[in-house]
Amino acid sequence: MSNPGVSADAAPAFAICVPARNEATRLPRLFDALERLALPSRAAVTICVLLDSCTDDSAAIAATFAARARFPIHVAARSGAVANAGIARHAAMMLGIAALGDPNGILLSTDADSWPRVDWLDATMTALGAADLVAGDVRRGGAQRDHAQDRIEVYYAGLHALRRRVDPVAWEASATHHHASGANMAMRVATYSAMGGFAPLPNGEDARLLDDAARAGFRVRRDAASVVHTSARRQGRAIGGLAAALHALDRTGLAGVRVTHPVDQLWQYRHQALARRVFTTGDLTGLAATVGLGVDHLRGVARDCPNAEAFAMRVVPEAPGGMRQVPLTVAESALAALAADTTPARAA
Repeated sequence: MSNPGVSADAAPAFAICVPARNEATRLPRLFDALERLALPSRAAVTICVLLDSCTDDSAAIAATFAARARFPIHVAARSGAVANAGIARHAAMMLGIAALGDPNGILLSTDADSWPRVDWLDATMTALGAADLVAGDVRRGGAQRDHAQDRIEVYYAGLHALRRRVDPVAWEASATHHHASGANMAMRVATYSAMGGFAPLPNGEDARLLDDAARAGFRVRRDAASVVHTSARRQGRAIGGLAAALHALDRTGLAGVRVTHPVDQLWQYRHQALARRVFTTGDLTGLAATVGLGVDHLRGVARDCPNAEAFAMRVVPEAPGGMRQVPLTVAESALAALAADTTPARAA
């Protein structure tokens, strides 16, 4: 999908949306980073902070920042609520929508324990020129090295690179990553509204939004040029979030880590590439034979899809033998072999 109503000469308006739950010790670092942001030409920026049942000094810190900030800051609070990352993030985005008052305004999502690189807004503008939703890179900061998590992230980065080698799309960045994090995400108000916002999930609301966007036909771009740093803390606010994952790795290492076998992932990637091609040509026979669906069924799905992206994401099932879960070491070896193969470019 595209944004035909957005003029290349229009002055960009950004709303930076931040849910915060007892983040008094980390908000100052975020606010300092926001003050240092480089501004695209004629850009307007608003900061929207959702205080999620805070019982610390987060409200006072936000008020102090508002008194000196170079940008307008909108602060709202919800209280007495059970921690729910999806609800809090959506509430922060709704603050941004209200502040912008424009379907072409740009919503940026980040976290209170994160801090964007100085060129974040410029990188976002460039990326949104090619895509509908931008998932930027998220890099863990601090002195502590998380070797197990580093290894997992290297694996998934390689897997995503293989995906784009097999199934290239015009809107993808030249330098990509694998993250799907609300700590660094951007889209226009109209896109977010069409998606219905972040789902009310205790965790994983960010990955769900990206998956749903692709199934709806929106162009999702994972762009390594857009960088937000985030903390490597072990006690986070989201149930089952990054902090919990790091804490688990501290206890057990990689022994319990299982990932989908890359051969099974490659089957999906190849057939998604095939689905894109046949959506354009209309010849669904070959796809029907390989994915086990009837031609009439595929035609019906195609009629309901706005573009090839939506079709590819909706019609390709799991690999015929299922999506095997294997230890990371097994997956790493298999991925290395697949990456070394120079011929995995077309589906059967």
